[in-house]
Amino acid sequence: MSWRWRGAPLDLLLAAAGVSLDLLMSGQARMGDLPPAYTVGPLALLVGAPMGFVRRWPLPTALWLSAALACTDQAGAFSSNTAQVLLLVAVGVTAYSAGWRSVIIAMAASGVATAVNLADPGVAFTANSWMYAAGITIFPVIVGGYLRSSIGELEQRDITPDVLLAAGGVAQTVLSTWTSWHSGGHPAWVIGLFAVGAGLALGVARRLPGLVFLLQGIVLVAADTYLPEVVNSCLVLTLIALSVFAMRVASWTWTVVAYLATCLLAAIAVVGPGTEVTGFRAAVLCALVITPVAIGRYLGIKQAAAAAERLRVRESTRLTVAQVRADQLAERERIARDVHDIVAHHVGAMVLRASAARYTAPDGPVADALTDIRETGHQVLEDLRGLIDLLRDPDRQPDLLADPADVVREAAERMSAAGLVVDLDLDPGTDHTSLVARTSAARIVQEGLTNVLKHAGPGTEVRVSVRSAGDSLAVEIRNGRPPTGIERLPSSGRGLAGMRERVRTVGGTLTAGPDEDGGWVLAANLPAARGIA
Repeated sequence: MSWRWRGAPLDLLLAAAGVSLDLLMSGQARMGDLPPAYTVGPLALLVGAPMGFVRRWPLPTALWLSAALACTDQAGAFSSNTAQVLLLVAVGVTAYSAGWRSVIIAMAASGVATAVNLADPGVAFTANSWMYAAGITIFPVIVGGYLRSSIGELEQRDITPDVLLAAGGVAQTVLSTWTSWHSGGHPAWVIGLFAVGAGLALGVARRLPGLVFLLQGIVLVAADTYLPEVVNSCLVLTLIALSVFAMRVASWTWTVVAYLATCLLAAIAVVGPGTEVTGFRAAVLCALVITPVAIGRYLGIKQAAAAAERLRVRESTRLTVAQVRADQLAERERIARDVHDIVAHHVGAMVLRASAARYTAPDGPVADALTDIRETGHQVLEDLRGLIDLLRDPDRQPDLLADPADVVREAAERMSAAGLVVDLDLDPGTDHTSLVARTSAARIVQEGLTNVLKHAGPGTEVRVSVRSAGDSLAVEIRNGRPPTGIERLPSSGRGLAGMRERVRTVGGTLTAGPDEDGGWVLAANLPAARGIA
């Protein structure tokens, strides 16, 4: 599972946070028989800088911090407190992002290093001490494994708010409590770990608001009982968790329950043995606690409104696209009706007249010409029906009426019958090129030969070449100088433009122009990946 957040900036931020944490802890504890002051900076880099690698290499980072914890503890440096806190964070990251084999190795190294840190010279290390060392290592593993299984399913695209919440929570707890970490009856690393863990929990508050609120409440009660140095910071975190809960949970019932619970927790935190409890003070406390609820509900309503607006825009865009498509289909339907009513009518009438004339005409060139007109008309009507079906349903796959190679041969035979002298060179290797390229090549040959007949006239020599050239299909139609004194056939002038459009559609190129012998050359190159049917 990847846990990367846009490259190096976050890694640098983690490294800076680790170094800053150690400088705060070690700088506050400059007293007694400690290593020289000039070792504070190097030790801070030794312990804090590896956090810049924890996202990409969590297991090596955990092993490094385990060794750093053991070494700094033996040297009597206060950096051992920082190493203990960061080591447990690295173990949690390992459980979140690495496999179970890496997790077991990290747990073993962390357990041994923690045991070394807890052991005092001349004091026997009891079974309870070993259980404590193992238990404090298991906790981040449980948290990391839980986040790995749960948050992955609820993952949202933008994690920036989560990172900011976690960073803000850690900054608030550390900066407001670090001056008193060495003045209590507990090891400094215990208080530091407690503060850092409570701050990091805000990083998942948006995804698990109820669980984080419950966790912050438990942390606040525990801090009030065992660690009064951090109770105020834990109260602030609880209020933040309440605000996120009110923002993410739509139910007013659960919001009221969370509000009342927070009022009770706040009372536990601020009311001491000698505090006088009055109605006014209770009202002020309740009013203060309702502020994060109001902020959270306001932000939740704004988010819901923004989400509704995005949904409305997406739906509007979808409807607009659907309307445009419907209009296009309606226009296609209209064009199909016009083509059918106009073109099909006239072509059908031509076929009927040619058929009637064929039965009354004697055998000979005239009868052959009438037969060719009738067959060509039938083929045009079939192609026209396929075109009309495609206009009416663009998603429909057009039926292949004939193999493209047969279409090319038939076009050459028909133009030969019409008077052209056609020399066809059809490469058998073209059968293995794509169907789109072969179909386009067949249509180009049909239109090209028709243009030769129209503009050069019967008797003109034409050489047609369709060959496979690597990953492309090359089509060339070269005709010689036209005979003199021919009658030009009528032309719409759209044949060459239509061919250019067809070739451009499939990503090919087409050139046309006179050659040096006074004839005309039409050449097309079509992309044709082999093996695509």
